[in-house]
Amino acid sequence: MRLTRRGLLIGAGGAGALLVAFALSPRRYTSALVAAPGEHVFDSFIRLAADGAVSVAVPVCEMGQGISTLMAQIVAVELGADWKRVGVEPAPPSPAYGDPVLAARWAPLWQPGYLPALADTPDDWLARMHAEREPMMITAEGTALAAFEAPLRAAAAGLRAMLLQAAAAKWNVGWETLDTAGHFVVNGKQRIAFAALIPEAVGYDPPDPPALRAEPPRERPGQFPDGARPRYPRLDLPAKVDGSFVFAGDVRVPGMVHAAIVHGPQGDTVLSTFDRKAAETVPGVVGLVTDKRWVAVAAKTWHAAHKAVLATEPRFHAAGRIADSSALENRIDTALRKGRATRLMAEGDPDALLAKPTLTARYDVEPALHAPLETATATARLTGDKLEIWLATQAPELVRRQAARAAGVSARKVVLYPMHAGGSFDARLDARIAVEAVTIAKTLGRPVQLTWSRWEEALAGYPRTPVSAQLSAALGPDKRQLLGWRTRMALPATAIEAGARLLDGMDALGAQAAAKGRADPLACEGAMPLYAIPERAVDHVPTALPLPTARYRGNAHGYSAFFTESFIDECAHHGGAEPLSYRIGMLTGQPRLAACLVGAARLAMWGGGADASGQGIACHRMDLAAGEGLRSGFIAVVATARQEEGAIRVDQLTAWLDIGRIVNVDIARQQVEGGLLFALSQAIGGSTAYAAGLPTAGRLAQLGLPLLADCPKVDIAFAESDEQPFDPGELATTAVAPAIANALFSATGLRFRRLPLLSEGL
Repeated sequence: MRLTRRGLLIGAGGAGALLVAFALSPRRYTSALVAAPGEHVFDSFIRLAADGAVSVAVPVCEMGQGISTLMAQIVAVELGADWKRVGVEPAPPSPAYGDPVLAARWAPLWQPGYLPALADTPDDWLARMHAEREPMMITAEGTALAAFEAPLRAAAAGLRAMLLQAAAAKWNVGWETLDTAGHFVVNGKQRIAFAALIPEAVGYDPPDPPALRAEPPRERPGQFPDGARPRYPRLDLPAKVDGSFVFAGDVRVPGMVHAAIVHGPQGDTVLSTFDRKAAETVPGVVGLVTDKRWVAVAAKTWHAAHKAVLATEPRFHAAGRIADSSALENRIDTALRKGRATRLMAEGDPDALLAKPTLTARYDVEPALHAPLETATATARLTGDKLEIWLATQAPELVRRQAARAAGVSARKVVLYPMHAGGSFDARLDARIAVEAVTIAKTLGRPVQLTWSRWEEALAGYPRTPVSAQLSAALGPDKRQLLGWRTRMALPATAIEAGARLLDGMDALGAQAAAKGRADPLACEGAMPLYAIPERAVDHVPTALPLPTARYRGNAHGYSAFFTESFIDECAHHGGAEPLSYRIGMLTGQPRLAACLVGAARLAMWGGGADASGQGIACHRMDLAAGEGLRSGFIAVVATARQEEGAIRVDQLTAWLDIGRIVNVDIARQQVEGGLLFALSQAIGGSTAYAAGLPTAGRLAQLGLPLLADCPKVDIAFAESDEQPFDPGELATTAVAPAIANALFSATGLRFRRLPLLSEGL
């Protein structure tokens, strides 16, 4: 596609510039951003004010992962801008921001089964068409850099070229000899500010293809050791420090009332009775609203609303199956032992070798709650046929469609104000709270802010799936050489189920029905061992459960790495092998992962994992198909842990990562530190059982999360790499639990095969 000035630029209050997107055929879209008087918008990603201030449109949800800063940094580096004059703004829903990388990654969730080759990669026409048509603006899977770095650089490079051409005309030189730095066009000692060039610059066409800088945005890890001052500090940090940062719960709208809600137990439950009069006796109550599966009360304050809705003492009856841990475990156990499996991945056929396996072990993972710091909050205002919604969401288009249906208006009449999230871990892929807020606002005829209590977040939120796995290995006569390996996993088709809710707008029961009995490759990702084992396979036993399940930070890799890296340690111990050398000896064709293992071992002063050393090691790899090919991230973790008075004490976590080219070392380190501690919390807590549909751990204090005093010393190092960047946010969560489990075996001589690790006791 040819870039032109009109295709790149919306000038001085214009809103009609067209963007050309290619999928099956070229299509034209109105640009997403609207320029105010004196402003210019470039390629729907950059807004330039008359004084030269730059605002970057961010089409993903900021959840604390720092993506807003990364996107602004990409533009600032390519443009040559002054970081103090660069800001960000949320991007409105538009095909211009469709994510083809995520569309390709989730192709099994939406594409017809007979068209597999048409959406394998982001460059395939079907993936691009699906991303643009929805539009697929979903924050998940760490795809943002892979999807948006190139268009951000192209937009910034086009603007830079236009500024250079304007300056070149003033100096009577070739524009290719000029450069930009610090918000100026420079020519030796000569320089002109961006603001002085804007009126002339908008009259030039950018080159086609864009004249990108030779070096993409990057920071070398060696130049930014831990504690070093960042070159591009986070844009959201000052406001978060002084308390002025606005989250969803901070929104205030004239005439707004607050609402609290009570949901039915998890499973197929229906509201049967409630005491309306009890709610009306609470001062400040404005109204009560019910739905099939919930009751809500609105009041002048949230605390009054919460008190009133609890006073109604709602009762729910079972219309179908109810989540109960004993039933969940029985179903998974039966499926694992007797269920019919589908082979998802295989190299060779290990079944003959594993007729009588040398080693076999079972691993179990309990349901885990997202438990973000900020509970779900949405504000809705319905004025005539116009609906406005304020909330933090990872799936804005899903929210718009479902909210429009609840309000009885066209999706075109829905204005969504995306707020930053106070954590998510994929909890904000759920759009239900928007529908609830709209329903209450429509019924009461006034703006409403609905906030779930911590208990409701635990009760109504969809957890990470429970899963059980049977791992079997066939070893050679030397008791060391792995000849065969099989991982048999019993769990729901959780990725298909979550996709049915997210992409098709189904409710929980409909999504579970759509996923029933289906094999799910995404739900078993990462279970195929990376080691050079001649015969290996992964089998999935789809298991229907009376518990809706959801996406979760790390997703399938969070439990598949636990299975694999714990069992590989058992194989090493069976043969009397040192765990590090045992792994490296089988990592044929995996030099980056082997280097991470060596780096982590050196950094942690690995002692061989000998008995009673309390050290354990684990590693993992994640892949992402991007336009230029496969992007990969690698991690190795060494944990030092011990058992102390019935509790687990982790003294140190050491991680070595290869995530390719790093855009911002400080943010990468924050992501990894957060991921390691998040994984620690899941290793020792974070889960819940269910009794009659109610979570047994409905408060933060009941989740067994680590306190500040429980947090270990953390050491992180990054490999110097020229490979394409890989987002470390989910990768960092994968290898911690098995490293701790292996460390506890070294310390205690006991194998911990269930997450959380002390859920079975000592």
